[in-house]
Amino acid sequence: MKQSTTALSFIDAPAGTGLADAIARRSSIFDMTQAAEEAVLRPAENGAWSYELRAALAARIAFLNGETALGAHYRADAGSLASLADLANDGAATDYAAVIAFMDMAAARTKSAATEDIATLKDAGVGDADIVRLAELNAFISYQVRVIAGLRLLKGDNA
Repeated sequence: MKQSTTALSFIDAPAGTGLADAIARRSSIFDMTQAAEEAVLRPAENGAWSYELRAALAARIAFLNGETALGAHYRADAGSLASLADLANDGAATDYAAVIAFMDMAAARTKSAATEDIATLKDAGVGDADIVRLAELNAFISYQVRVIAGLRLLKGDNA
């Protein structure tokens, strides 16, 4: 039976191929990946971050990592906040400038993360639990980008 997950929706793995067999042998990994996606994008306790904002930030992280199709997938669910997925939008026109700066840094320049980055979020009124939620979203989308890239490599598609 073919699985339906966000990561697998970006990979064509026809039945009977080595890639389809590998995916089937590791189906629990894809089930857990999908469950993690639901947990970070549509959690029971969403804190300060709506689903639309999470989708816009997920799109942004995907775009920053060169996964344009995945970015477009998430941007489509961002509703009125879809413009925040645009990498040229620094969030200054909204209340999300500190969040955008933090997410961009965490997604693209993780090694430069410093105590001051957390202090900036706190100064913008972001609580500890919501900072953790941002980090979880960033970590998951970064993982998902790598899963999709890995599946492409297994398929022999280096694009």
